[in-house]
Amino acid sequence: MEIDCNIDEFQGKEDGGGELKTASQRSVTFKFVVPRRDAGLRLDRFLASELPEYSRSRIQQLIHTGFVHLNGASTRPRRLVRTGDEIEVSEPPVEKIETRPEPIPLDILFEDDDLIVINKPAGLVVHPGAGHREHTLVNALLSHCPTLSGIGGKERPGIVHRLDKDTSGCLVVAKNDVAHRELSRQFAERLVEKIYLALVAGKLRKQSGVIEEKIGRHPVHRQRMSVASLRGRLAKTEYRVLRTGDNGSLIECRLHSGRTHQVRVHLNHLGHPVLGDKVYGTRSAKDFPRQMLHAWKLGFRHPRTGEWKNFEAPLPDDFATAMRLIIES
Repeated sequence: MEIDCNIDEFQGKEDGGGELKTASQRSVTFKFVVPRRDAGLRLDRFLASELPEYSRSRIQQLIHTGFVHLNGASTRPRRLVRTGDEIEVSEPPVEKIETRPEPIPLDILFEDDDLIVINKPAGLVVHPGAGHREHTLVNALLSHCPTLSGIGGKERPGIVHRLDKDTSGCLVVAKNDVAHRELSRQFAERLVEKIYLALVAGKLRKQSGVIEEKIGRHPVHRQRMSVASLRGRLAKTEYRVLRTGDNGSLIECRLHSGRTHQVRVHLNHLGHPVLGDKVYGTRSAKDFPRQMLHAWKLGFRHPRTGEWKNFEAPLPDDFATAMRLIIES
């Protein structure tokens, strides 16, 4: 792979004024020649393997908007590559952030010049999207620190990873593009420690185990994910039972991948859905205020210093109350 950076011999180091150059201040182009071993792969899959810091959806977006050229011409994500094909990927200029700042209170676990770690409450959407144009975590973050990374675009500035609306807990956000790229790399290469707590229905037969099932879009219900998808991607969840009661169990889940709805889908497949889950659960949702899933611990290397950082989000009141009712009753 070749990388062209138009920054005058300046590869992300501080200039005389002490300011760190970021991706938004330079023009970056990636160039590839397809080797024989990768012939026959879809273009988006090939690029996802070569550019782990980019999500596959981001790569597809770049292809659709004309920032990817195959043998000098625009193309489609599903195009199959051939041996010797030349591919060029350009990083487009960062769009100006237009989302309106809102003074929404934040529970901050850690903050410095590069990143901020939030204890996200249940019920808060992470970024604007269909049906949620405002009152999101991004709106709150822009009010607190308006210098977020621009890599996510005008609707997802600084967002490295996400939590479902009704999942609480640890979430890291990048304040600049250098931090965003490094954190994205760690997530893509499975170098981040992610530990969840879940209250689930029933008593598990095994006190610990590993679930390795592919996860993809449900073949019929397109808003759901499923282990039955023919195009699923491998996902791995390691679990252990912490406490068990007559009405359910408290499970610790360690994620070794980051698929959409991974914990919820895997535990449902195991026969023990997350309590209160309106999509995958079996018990009445009215019994619980939301899905009982909490992103308890998060660990990663600081993108600037390389120091390993650990964070823990305290249990929210609704989760603690549900745990007492399920486990201690």
